[in-house]
Amino acid sequence: MPEGDTIFRTARTLDRALAGRVVTSFESVLAPVAAFARAHPLVGRTVEGARSLGKHVLVEFSGGTILRTHMRMNGQWHLYRPGERWRRFRAAMRIVIGTSEWVAVGFDVPVDEFIQAADVVRHPVLSNLGPDLLAPDVDEETVAARLREAGGSVEDALLDQRVMAGIGNVFKSEVLFVCGIDPFRPAATLDTEEALALVRTARRLLRENVIDAATASLPRPGSRTTTRSSNPRTLLWVYGRGGRRCLRCGTTIQVRQKGESARLTYWCPVCQRTA
Repeated sequence: MPEGDTIFRTARTLDRALAGRVVTSFESVLAPVAAFARAHPLVGRTVEGARSLGKHVLVEFSGGTILRTHMRMNGQWHLYRPGERWRRFRAAMRIVIGTSEWVAVGFDVPVDEFIQAADVVRHPVLSNLGPDLLAPDVDEETVAARLREAGGSVEDALLDQRVMAGIGNVFKSEVLFVCGIDPFRPAATLDTEEALALVRTARRLLRENVIDAATASLPRPGSRTTTRSSNPRTLLWVYGRGGRRCLRCGTTIQVRQKGESARLTYWCPVCQRTA
């Protein structure tokens, strides 16, 4: 699933390609989205910009209309020049935003809707998001307090977008490893310093993966690193490394499946001992 860093880079790239350009075509196979576009035509409007909010991409059009998308597991945005051949089959297309210079295509995007800019603060999902960890003005101490007050395990609290927005399964495991905290420990047992370290580490790792690059290419799978290594085998500390040796202590990395979504947690039993 794309996480906060990927969504941030996706929105930034869409913004660079589309912002300030007039919409020349719009298409969607999604009935509610297509119906809205028929009732409120987008062709002729200007794309005012694109931004991320946690794991959501918001594309803003003149007139106060916003297209909200969430990638879930398989959604992707692609950019093409007009007339360029798509790299995926048309059957996977959900939305197309065309301009004179670029065409943005949303493939397999499962969550798509139009909302009005004035309604964002009342939106049932967006209004309940915790602070976006990639926002420049995050109050880290407030987020740390929210983390300690969350119910359940630390790993569950980190994934709860109502506590903080942007962390997914990869960063959850990586942040807990870097901070040396047992994933299954109750969040309520964290002391102030531990909670603050988790928040600051999460922000640092996310920021390190959105390093600015003046490019029109969208993020590639596997381009994320938390170890600062360029070796494809050691890009991450623990995630995806179950059964392999810990890069720090050599102990075998453990993996556990949890919940209806069968999310995987990776950890080192030595580096992340229970407090």
